[in-house]
Amino acid sequence: MTNITSHQGRLPVQLAPVLLCLLGLLPACSSLAPQYSRPALPVAASYPAVTAGSAESAKSGGAAHAPNSASLAGSALAMPSDWQHYFTDPALQQLLTQALAHNRDLRLATLRVEQARAALGYQQAALAPVIGAQGGSSRTHVPADLSLTRQPMITSQYQIGLGMAAWELDFWGKLASLRDAARAEYLATDAARQAATLGLIAQLADAYYALREADQRLLLAQRTLVSRQESFRIYSRRVAAGSASRLNLTQVETLLTQAQALAAQLEQQRAAALQALQLLVGQPITWQAASSADSTLGELPELAAGLPAALLERRPDVRAAELQLQAAYANIGAARAAYFPSISLTASGGTASAALDGLFKPGSGSWNFAPSVNLPLFDGGRREANLALMQARRDSAVASYDKAVQAAFRDVANALSARHWLNQQVAIASHALAVQRERARLTQLRFDNGAAPYLDVLDAQRDLLSAEQQLVQTRRALLSAGIAVFAALGGAPQTAPDGAAHPVLLPTPRS
Repeated sequence: MTNITSHQGRLPVQLAPVLLCLLGLLPACSSLAPQYSRPALPVAASYPAVTAGSAESAKSGGAAHAPNSASLAGSALAMPSDWQHYFTDPALQQLLTQALAHNRDLRLATLRVEQARAALGYQQAALAPVIGAQGGSSRTHVPADLSLTRQPMITSQYQIGLGMAAWELDFWGKLASLRDAARAEYLATDAARQAATLGLIAQLADAYYALREADQRLLLAQRTLVSRQESFRIYSRRVAAGSASRLNLTQVETLLTQAQALAAQLEQQRAAALQALQLLVGQPITWQAASSADSTLGELPELAAGLPAALLERRPDVRAAELQLQAAYANIGAARAAYFPSISLTASGGTASAALDGLFKPGSGSWNFAPSVNLPLFDGGRREANLALMQARRDSAVASYDKAVQAAFRDVANALSARHWLNQQVAIASHALAVQRERARLTQLRFDNGAAPYLDVLDAQRDLLSAEQQLVQTRRALLSAGIAVFAALGGAPQTAPDGAAHPVLLPTPRS
C-alpha cells in the first residue's frame, strides 16, 4: 500500500477511507483474457515405423542387419543429462565449451533475453504507483489594485510533501495482462536462446565430424597417391628398359593424376571445413588432424525417441511457440480492458506555510486528492481494430504453434529413418570395401602372371579408392543422423552461458 503522509507522519482522516476502499478492491480485479488451453497435437500419436527390409537380401550382400530404430519409438524417453554425456569426444567437448562462451549468434540470443527481461520489469513496475518528493517556494508581488488591502504586497509560500501522479488502478486487468504478455515474451525469448544453443551444439558437432571426415579422406587419398607415384616410377623404368609398353605407363599415369586431383580437392574441402568450425567456435582453434587413414570417426550413443507429446516439453522451439501463443492470449485481455473506464489517482500530502520556519509547525499540513475516470465515447473504431488485431495475432500464433509441432515431428521421423538406413548402408559399404580390396589384390596377381590386361588393374584400383572414400562418407552421414536425432528430440537441458539457471515457465493467468 502506498503511504501519503503529512508532516506529522499520519494519513489525513478524510483521505484514508477512500484510499483504503479503492486499494482493497484491487485484489478482486480479474483478467479479461480468454482462457488458455494448449491446442491439440496436429500430428500422429506415434512416429512412422521404419521397415527393417529383407534379412535375406542383407545376408546375400554380406551386410550385417541393423536394428530397427523405429522400435524404440514406443519406449520411454532416454536422453542424457547434458550434452557432455552424449558427445564424449574430448576434443569435441572442448570446442563445444569454447563455442558456448564465444559464439556471436549465441551472444546475440542472450542479449535478446536481457532485453525481454527489462521489458518485463517495465511492465511489472507499471502496476505500482510513482511516488515522488516535492518541494518548492515562491514569492509573488501583488499590486495595490489587486490587493484586498489596497496596498501593494509581497507574499511568500513554501511547501514540502510526497505525491503520486495519475496512478491507474487496474480494475479490469489491463496492466496485469500486459505484464503476463511481457512475461510470456520473456520466457519465449529465453526458449529461443535455448533453441539457438541446441542448434549451435548440433551445428558444431556436425562441422567437427565433417572436418574429421575430410582429414580421413585426405589421408586415404594421400596414401593412394604415394602408392601410385611409386607405380609410376616403376613403370617409367620398365618402359625405359623395354619390358612394358607405353600404353601401360599412360594407364598408370592416369591413376596418378586422378589421385592428385582428389587430394587437391580434399585439401580445399578440409580448409573450408576448418574455417566453418572456427566460425562456429567464435575464435581461432588448434586442430589436431588424424594420424591414421584407418582410424574411425567415432560413435554416438543410441537415443530412444519416446512419444510425440514429449516434444512439447523438450523442444525449446515448440516451447517458444506456445509461450508466444500465451502472450497473444494475454494481449487480447488488455485489448478487451480498453472498453472499460480507466480510473487514475493523483494525490499529494505534506506541509505548506507562508514562512520557511512555519513548515513544521502544527496546523501547516496540506493534502490533495484527485481521482479521475476516463472512458472514451468515440475513438473512430480504434479499440475494435486493436481487439481484432490481437485476435488475429492469436490465430497466427496458433498456426505457428501447430507448424512448430509438425516440424518437430518431421525432424524426429526423418532423423530416426536416416539413422536406421544409414546403419545398414555402413554395413554394406564395409562389406563392399572388403570385396574391392580382395578384387584389387587378385587382379594385380593375374596381371603380374600375364593372365589379365592392365586395364582390369586400373578399374580395380579406381573402384577400391572410391569404396574407401564412400565408407568414410557413409560413416560420417551416420554420425550426422545421430546428431540430428539428438537435436530433433530437444537435446538435453542447457544452462545459460553465464551459468544462470533458466527461468521457470509460469502459466498465463486464466480469466
